Amino acid sequence: MPKLSIRDVDLKGKRVFVRVDFNVPLDAAGNVTDDTRIRASLPTIEWALQRGARLILASHLGRPKGKSDPKMSLRPAAERLSKLLGQAVAFAPDSMGAEAQSAATALRDGQVLLLENLRFHVEEEKDDPEFSRKLASLAEVYVNDAFGTAHRAHASTEGITHYLTPAVAGLLMEKELQYLGQAVENPPRPYVAIVGGAKVSDKIGFLENLMRFADVVLIGGAMAYTFLKACGVEVGLSRFEPDKLDLARDLLSFSERRSIKLCLPQDHVVAEKLDPSAAAEVVREQAIPANRLGADIGPLTRSDYAAEIERARMIVWNGPMGVFEIAQFSEGTVAVAKAVAASSAISIVGGGDSVAAVRKAGVADKITHISTGGGASLEFLSGMQLPGVDALTEAK
Repeated sequence: MPKLSIRDVDLKGKRVFVRVDFNVPLDAAGNVTDDTRIRASLPTIEWALQRGARLILASHLGRPKGKSDPKMSLRPAAERLSKLLGQAVAFAPDSMGAEAQSAATALRDGQVLLLENLRFHVEEEKDDPEFSRKLASLAEVYVNDAFGTAHRAHASTEGITHYLTPAVAGLLMEKELQYLGQAVENPPRPYVAIVGGAKVSDKIGFLENLMRFADVVLIGGAMAYTFLKACGVEVGLSRFEPDKLDLARDLLSFSERRSIKLCLPQDHVVAEKLDPSAAAEVVREQAIPANRLGADIGPLTRSDYAAEIERARMIVWNGPMGVFEIAQFSEGTVAVAKAVAASSAISIVGGGDSVAAVRKAGVADKITHISTGGGASLEFLSGMQLPGVDALTEAK
């Protein structure tokens, strides 16, 4: 890995500032309803504690817009982390100031402190230098283990590294960079990319960059109808982007010039409307009737896509194949999830909907790597620089 890792630094007796991602859902009573992100940080936290570090954890939660809001306090996260670790986790009522400084100074080897929501200060998202300096003053080593926020230049992800070195990757960040890096540097072949979701415009960079590396691109979701329309295929009432038809044609032409196999749905599951009460029908041809809209890939397409996936040695998947949150339109996405899980290829799944799909299909444990950063993984795979990664200290 091109960046220093937490494995490379001596942590004994040092105050270590760890940027984690504890942006977890809370219920009305303030209880954590899904602790997946907290659990994802445990390997780094436990690694550091076992080596005598004095941990200062920091995260954001929600969008409080620079103001203190009890409904977005990280105190419930501290309580959940305490249970998961089996030890007390101290909580500072602010992320800076005298109380935070005092709590950080009081830490002993193997103890943990969680700071209050960073975004209670507007300076966090503005990457304010003075706020960054105050965060840095709490510790002696900086660790970023929040890949999901690495695509944003905020005080706790980028600014702090100007005042606190070394700045190293946590174990979760290290794992993300290892797998995502492989997908864009030297992937095993055949390399199959599966791209779904609503809009071509959301994934222009992703698609363009994929076509530098992938051998096969499987298109699904509503974006497929923009591509089909660009090919002159009737899409009925299906959602497509009229202003992106030329872009779709350019991508199709580019894939042809590069001998990339770009696959579009050959059949569809359609309905009169996107509603749980709507009856699902299968159209066994590429064109969609004028009074119907596409909601999922059809059985033939599922079979074709599964065959491509079976041949793959590297798979990257971002975006569902249909409106998978509605049961009768979820079969295409679930079928792809099962095909990816059954493959012997290195499989990387990124993006909230794709992750939800593999979990819904019950195959999450069969995926090589599930990225914790939807936007960050998409930007990384699009070839964009991530400020939170760039700020880390280079490995010698």
